[in-house]
Amino acid sequence: MPLFVISYIDRPNSLPLRMANREAHLAYGHADDKPVKVKLGGPYLDEKGDMAGSLLIVEAPDKAAAVAFTETDPYVTCGLMQSVEVRPFRVTKNNMGE
Repeated sequence: MPLFVISYIDRPNSLPLRMANREAHLAYGHADDKPVKVKLGGPYLDEKGDMAGSLLIVEAPDKAAAVAFTETDPYVTCGLMQSVEVRPFRVTKNNMGE
């Protein structure tokens, strides 16, 4: 299945909203009942080290499925995101397991 990078950028000064929805977002990403599977994910950090967005690498049947996945993510539905971008991705080098 193809891979896609999902880039979420939080709205300014929205850390409390992020934290209030974090558990729901994590549960959503770990659910096995979706056609989209999160392969790698984590938060972007701002200059202070606070979470300020997210990067996900997902496996999905197609881009439409990856986009649909973002549309029902609790971080998106609660209004946290300033922007959401979904792009096709190909692994060229992977040292994550080392």
